[in-house]
Amino acid sequence: MHRERLDLDDGSIVEMVLWRVPEPVAGSRHSYKYRLYFGREGVRLVGYDNERGKGDHRHGREVEEPYTFTTVEQLMNDFLTDVAEERRR
Repeated sequence: MHRERLDLDDGSIVEMVLWRVPEPVAGSRHSYKYRLYFGREGVRLVGYDNERGKGDHRHGREVEEPYTFTTVEQLMNDFLTDVAEERRR
């Protein structure tokens, strides 16, 4: 299991939780469950997860869209890229 939380100077939070599961979560085709979050003051600005039934998807402010999972490394890279873009706003 990987769990990491970063409290940034501007009050925002980056939290990444990822673990292996014995069988894919309904809606996903890989053996990982994950929850990646960036936000502040109780507001999610960027999020990636694979909720049961919804499969892999990402949130950007008020938009939810499917996400194509390829590797853990690419997942983390995509998430951190979105976080960096959001922080530049």
